[in-house]
Amino acid sequence: MSKIDVKTKSGRVSGFCDPKFHHVAEEFVKNFEVRGEIGASVSLNVEGETLVDLWGGYSEPDTKTPWAKDTLSLVFSCTKAATALCAHRLIDQGKMELDAYVSQYWPEFAQNGKQNVTVRMMLNHSAGLPAFHEPIKEGGYYDWDYMIERLSAEAPFWDPGTRNGYHLMSFGWTVGELVRRVSGMSLGRYFKENFAEPLGLDYWIGLPEEHEERTARMLPYTPSAEDKPTDFITHIMTKPASIQHLCFLNSGNFQPNCREAHAAEIGGGGGIANARALAGLFAPLANGGSLNGVTLLSSDHIAKMSAVSMATMEDATLLIPTRFALGFMKSMDNRYRSSGDLETAIIGDKAFGHVGAGGSIGFADPECHLGFGYSMTKMGAGLMLNDRGQMLVDAAYTALGYRTNEPGHWVK
Repeated sequence: MSKIDVKTKSGRVSGFCDPKFHHVAEEFVKNFEVRGEIGASVSLNVEGETLVDLWGGYSEPDTKTPWAKDTLSLVFSCTKAATALCAHRLIDQGKMELDAYVSQYWPEFAQNGKQNVTVRMMLNHSAGLPAFHEPIKEGGYYDWDYMIERLSAEAPFWDPGTRNGYHLMSFGWTVGELVRRVSGMSLGRYFKENFAEPLGLDYWIGLPEEHEERTARMLPYTPSAEDKPTDFITHIMTKPASIQHLCFLNSGNFQPNCREAHAAEIGGGGGIANARALAGLFAPLANGGSLNGVTLLSSDHIAKMSAVSMATMEDATLLIPTRFALGFMKSMDNRYRSSGDLETAIIGDKAFGHVGAGGSIGFADPECHLGFGYSMTKMGAGLMLNDRGQMLVDAAYTALGYRTNEPGHWVK
């Protein structure tokens, strides 16, 4: 194992790397040198052994505070995978059924055309609840009970189950409330007791205040004059009645960097972690469901939950072709589109995981027993990965003997 300690123009890069994955370390350093990275971490393991664990740059660029080994950051929609895993553990244990009506566990939900919504629809983004028609109250995202009341009364945007549209933030409450109803625990507590603590992960859905000071501030992407806006962004800016506008801007003035947001259990996009935790969460899933004496899920259930469940040429929310498993993203190759470099995240064919706004990612690939995580503080453009994250993923697959991603996923 090689120790890494490199000075870049945006701070130091530290950690360790197996020589086999030296190109991952090189690309990580290059992110700081030429791709505008500010602060970030990357980690990967194979067959349960951590072979890359790197961090670098600044957690706070204004004060030049170094990104430390234990620095945390928002991982946005990577949290959806953690939320989905909570539901899948209950399903795998026989406490909840995929094709049961949601109202079996959450009776108040069966209002305004939602009586036939199933658990499966909640997980594969086909439930028809990607946004809220009426304004969310100020600070509503931080109030679990309020959001559940709103969802119970909400009318779907389409006939549930007939199409899919990414549930940008609502996923955390639709699936999270099922976890709460069935387990009797809040989403954050259930995740902590069944995943984070047994695996020793620094991963939080609802951050305790004592960890606030080591959480990096997310830096929003600043558009340039050369940027070509995606259809999703165009709808947000020009169509106030659209799903895109409502799911993104009807948020009760959600402020992701504030203490209230960090403390709230926002399962659709409020998780706080680092690359080591992202990779660590997926490591057992890449190795049959068990690792180091901890069993999360059965191998049969992993095969079921990671298969493509819903695919479309035009996602009703994102307005791009998407492919989803039951709560997870699959490899999505939209490079042929005019904005394709902003709408693509290429992983292995058997891999499953989730990207987060700005470019973070965590995933498992059972084919090569890979658990992968990348987190950062400077957000990039687009809906999926940007070149900083994708280059790290590409370097990892290349090191594992994969030849090409031309088919839309990495193959050997």
